[in-house]
Amino acid sequence: MPDHDDLLRSLLRDHWHLAPSRIDALAWGQMSCAWEVVAGDDRYVCRLVDSYAARPVEAGLAAAEHLREWGIAVGAPVRTLAGALTATTPAGTLSVSHRVPGRSLAGADPVDQQWWGDRLGAMHRVLQHFHHPGLRAWQLIDLDAPHLCVEPWLRPAVADAVTGTTRLTVTDRLTYGVLHGDPAPAGFVVDPDTGRAGLFDCGASGTGPLAYDVAAAVVYAGGPVAATEFLDGYLAAGPVHRDEVEAALPVLIRFRWAVQADWSARQLTGGGGCPEVARTALTAAREALESDAF
Repeated sequence: MPDHDDLLRSLLRDHWHLAPSRIDALAWGQMSCAWEVVAGDDRYVCRLVDSYAARPVEAGLAAAEHLREWGIAVGAPVRTLAGALTATTPAGTLSVSHRVPGRSLAGADPVDQQWWGDRLGAMHRVLQHFHHPGLRAWQLIDLDAPHLCVEPWLRPAVADAVTGTTRLTVTDRLTYGVLHGDPAPAGFVVDPDTGRAGLFDCGASGTGPLAYDVAAAVVYAGGPVAATEFLDGYLAAGPVHRDEVEAALPVLIRFRWAVQADWSARQLTGGGGCPEVARTALTAAREALESDAF
């Protein structure tokens, strides 16, 4: 991931012929880096992820186009000069979307939580019959991955979370569909002028239990008690019923922390990424996985 605006400017110029007059880092989710960019009279959101996620990101951009056809406000992808949805760069896979009008949601605000849950639920419902070859199938963490040796506590903690999730997926009937993957509140917006809420983009999409997205959002909100309004908003709009969410949430919250730990360790050992973000994310994941909060 780039450390300086100059590299991002260069990538945008070379692949999109955009000349930014302003670049602001976004308080995004834990598993990607993103910026808001002003170029001319237009505003864009740029997201940079690891190169191995290129196809899922393209699926997410195609999903965004599908959501727009159904009237959901989401950033329209901007194709490269070569006509591609993403650009493969030495820093990772870069995508650009038009900036949806409005302000980012605040995860601790009860009203914003309602918007947040509503829009994630609407996304899940609309994408129930969406298909794309780049959609990644639900995969648990590779417990033999060498990067899980980065700290001695890591592999056992992740293995425990994976065991619980495997048991859940085998014994419970879960609702599957297209996942957002990293539904942080900062990735959702509400326009004060129109009262219309939407999403910046669909993230690095894959398919899996929709309750995983719910669990990821609950983690961002600060836990189930703090996420009451989010959950109410989601359950009113989404395809997953309350009983399923309540049964799956404790297990999938733990698994979400394990995913964050796995991603952080991969970043720290791979020689790329955002090391400061990864280190902070790994510390938070350890505290959560070693707690009795589940």
